[in-house]
Amino acid sequence: MLEGELSAHLGYDRYAVEGRNSGNSRNGKRTTQLQTSTGDQTIQVPRDRKSEFQSPLLANRRSNELEEKITALYARGTSTRDITETLADIYGVEVSAATISTITDKVWPLVEEWQSRPLKSLYTMLYLDALHIKLRRNGKIENVAVYIALAVDTEGHKDVLGQWVGDGGEGANFWLNVLTDLETRGVEDILIACVDGLPGFSEA
Repeated sequence: MLEGELSAHLGYDRYAVEGRNSGNSRNGKRTTQLQTSTGDQTIQVPRDRKSEFQSPLLANRRSNELEEKITALYARGTSTRDITETLADIYGVEVSAATISTITDKVWPLVEEWQSRPLKSLYTMLYLDALHIKLRRNGKIENVAVYIALAVDTEGHKDVLGQWVGDGGEGANFWLNVLTDLETRGVEDILIACVDGLPGFSEA
């Protein structure tokens, strides 16, 4: 999160060509103590050469789990400017929309890593269904189908194997792509599959 804030402050990402001869650059890190809900934590705060970078989220040296608030609001479709106003109203913290965009962009590698993680070879049960939710896309609210694969392993533990956003209705062709993805990630056998009676679903 702090690296994202520093990128927003400097105006360019690490190793970006825009940073050459910009007049300011990254300058290592400093150690500071932060109070969190799980106790005091020692963290590394990135620095800039001009010593101008000051994280507004750490102004009082308390995290308040603001990073979780930011990503949770963003995941619900809240615009970056609305998140800025919410943080200002609730916490009295001024964070620019550009900084919030940079912070949320840092989440995507974790999302992609989770979405492509290796899976177990055998699951006892697999539930396949779609949820229809309202999602902000291209500046407007749309009804979108989110396809869910929920599995139960041989020890009885539930695991969401993945979520896929679709643009059309719930169809067997899309489910075929989902199942192919699961197979590619290591699934070899499923004992019981719980699915809707869509045409072509069983064949998929």
